[in-house]
Amino acid sequence: MSTTTSAVRSHAEAVQVSRTVDYLGLFILFFVLTGSYHIHGMLTMGDWDFWSDWKDRRLWVTVYPIVMITFPAAVQAVIWERLRLPFGATISILGILLGEWINRYFNFWGWTYFPINFVFPTAAVHMAIFLDVVLMLSSSFLFTAVVGGLGWGLLMYPGNWPVIAPLHVPVEYNGMLMSVADIQGYHYVRTGTPEYIRMVEKGTLRTFGKDVAPVSAFFSGFMSILIYFMWHFVGRWFGTVKFVKKT
Repeated sequence: MSTTTSAVRSHAEAVQVSRTVDYLGLFILFFVLTGSYHIHGMLTMGDWDFWSDWKDRRLWVTVYPIVMITFPAAVQAVIWERLRLPFGATISILGILLGEWINRYFNFWGWTYFPINFVFPTAAVHMAIFLDVVLMLSSSFLFTAVVGGLGWGLLMYPGNWPVIAPLHVPVEYNGMLMSVADIQGYHYVRTGTPEYIRMVEKGTLRTFGKDVAPVSAFFSGFMSILIYFMWHFVGRWFGTVKFVKKT
């Protein structure tokens, strides 16, 4: 075969090669998205998603939805506007959860022997499905930002409550009242100790009648609306198609 001869011998073979290249590109794009989303999450929320004793009713409920609505908003802006596919948020969250579980299993448990019920990632699939359903039914990014963003923040804590509730049970330990998650934090020493040995939930939000989770969730929902708008335009910028005119 010479350098001028085509490697494709028929139209059907050309179509097959084209589809293979497309699948390979989608495979690479998915893992690039997963990796960048994972790095973004670890740099912005970090410990609030790592440890069960940091998953409190105040900062965990506030921080996680705000920093994690970024990539779903950007991906939605691209694949809904270009392809009319209503699963941008779900794909993003499934990607980050895949990366998180690989990280927690092989790194936190397999390498450093932290138990899985101490380092499990936050569940967010229900939040992503809600965001995608709002966009699919409304076909409006404005409506999705307001209603979907608010729901994104409000649904985070109820969706994770069945998992975190057993670790929030109050117990008396050496004459001190703490939760099961706090006892885990005392027994499993981590890098940065004694910074990690502290009561995470202590704060001024206790003045709201001790019901800090609803206040944090509503604040997180309102902030998620603003972050959705910002990252929507980031996604549109990345999805811009430009053609070069011949001179």
